[in-house]
Amino acid sequence: MFLAFRDHDRVEFCASHAFEHSPPNKEEESMARSRSIHFAVVAGAAAALIATAAAPAQADVRESNKTIYLPNGRGKMVFIDDGDVFKICDTKADGHGVTGYLYKQGATGDPIIAFKESDGGDAGCDKRPYDVGQLANFQMHLFWNGGGRSVLSEWFNE
Repeated sequence: MFLAFRDHDRVEFCASHAFEHSPPNKEEESMARSRSIHFAVVAGAAAALIATAAAPAQADVRESNKTIYLPNGRGKMVFIDDGDVFKICDTKADGHGVTGYLYKQGATGDPIIAFKESDGGDAGCDKRPYDVGQLANFQMHLFWNGGGRSVLSEWFNE
């Protein structure tokens, strides 16, 4: 049988045997199956290794501490879960302080003031311990004493 191969505009003829495709024998099927299984095992192991390597990084993230910030760097309110301490910080020397409230969700769902704490005119932050448990939800609310927008945290608990 002669086959024609076209290389750009030139045609060449070659003598060739007729190629017949025969079905794979049992040994070839076994080798193909073995390669497929090997590939699946390697791919599965790689996926497990990647998932395991990523897990410790996610476990180290501490989601229980909360911080809210006033615009223009005027202040912040921080909840530190380890010790249940709240910090209210006036961070801008502008003649106005900041006031932070902690709301506790009451039995009817309405917020109740758990505490009010102000900071301003001194160095550092004012701190207020308050035991935040799992039986109620809490929300931080921070005001700049010069007026303007206040900020709220999401509701949270331990």
